Amino acid sequence: MAEKTEPAAAAASRLAGEMEVEAYRCLFPLAFLERHLGESVRPDARRLSEARPTTVALGAVSSAHGSALVRLGDTAMLASVKLEVMSPPAESSDDGSIAVEFHMPPICSPLVRPGRPADVAPVISKALEDVLMSSGMLNLKDLCLISGKASWLAYLDIYCLNADGSLFDAALISAVAAFTHLEIPLVSVGDDGRVFTVGGNEGKTKFELVNREKRKLTLGDIPFSLTCALHKDSILADPTSEEESIIETYVTVVVDSSDRIVSIQKLGGTVTSMTAVKECISLAKERRRKLREILTDSVEVMEVDQTE
Repeated sequence: MAEKTEPAAAAASRLAGEMEVEAYRCLFPLAFLERHLGESVRPDARRLSEARPTTVALGAVSSAHGSALVRLGDTAMLASVKLEVMSPPAESSDDGSIAVEFHMPPICSPLVRPGRPADVAPVISKALEDVLMSSGMLNLKDLCLISGKASWLAYLDIYCLNADGSLFDAALISAVAAFTHLEIPLVSVGDDGRVFTVGGNEGKTKFELVNREKRKLTLGDIPFSLTCALHKDSILADPTSEEESIIETYVTVVVDSSDRIVSIQKLGGTVTSMTAVKECISLAKERRRKLREILTDSVEVMEVDQTE
C-alpha cells in the first residue's frame, strides 16, 4: 500500500506558517513569551514550574580524581576535581582547601568571544565556592593528610560546554556530583619527608603509605539550587537562555539536603514580593528532592558498572 504524502499546497502552507511563527518569535520575543504565559505554558511546552530533564554521569574524566558530566536541558557542564598535596596554612594546620574556577569557552555560546572571558564566569566561580563552603558539604579537616605538615588542595574546574540558561544551577549540580565521585588517592612519604601521591603500583611502593586505602570524602548536607525567572505574576522555574534574555528578574534559591535555606539571591528587576520569594523557595525544595534522586541513581549506575 502506497504511503500517503502531504499535498504540496498543504506542506507549503504549513512551512509558511512555521516561518511566520519564528519571525514573530524573533521580532517580538516578549509578546511571544507572554502569549504562552497567558496559557500557563512555556515556549518549549513546559509548565511554568517544571524544570528541564536532568542527567548526571559520573567519572566523565578519567585523568581526574573526581568528575561528572551534567545536562540540564541543553545546558551542559563538565566538572573535574584534581587533588594536590600542599602545606596547610598556619592558622588552620589540620585543614585542606579548595579552589573553584568556572570556565566559559567560546564554544559554549555565541555571546562569548574568543580571547575575552565571559563577565559572568568569575561571578559564578565565587558564588559556587561560597555555597560549597557555607552549606557544610565539605569538611576541610577531611582533606588533612599529616597534621601541620600536609593536606590536600582540591582544584574544582567546571567547564560550560553549552550555555542554555540556569548556568549556576547546572554548575552546582556538576560540582556536587564531582565531589561525590571523588576518590582520594594513596600517598606516601619519601626519605626527604616529601609527601607525594602513589601511582598504579601502590602495593609495591618502598615507602610507607600515609593512607592505607583509597577513600571517598565524607560529605555533609549537600546543596542544590533552583533559579526562577519572575515576570509579572508568572514564576518560571529553570529558565532557558531565551527566557533569560527577555526577563529581567531572577531569584536563585539554594537549599541543602535537609531543606534548610543556604542562600537566596535576587538579580535585576524591581522589588519582589515575599509571596513570590516563598513560591521560589517551595519550588527549590521540590526540585532538591528530584535532584537528590537523580544523583543517587547516578551513583548506583556507577557502582553497577564497576562490578561488571
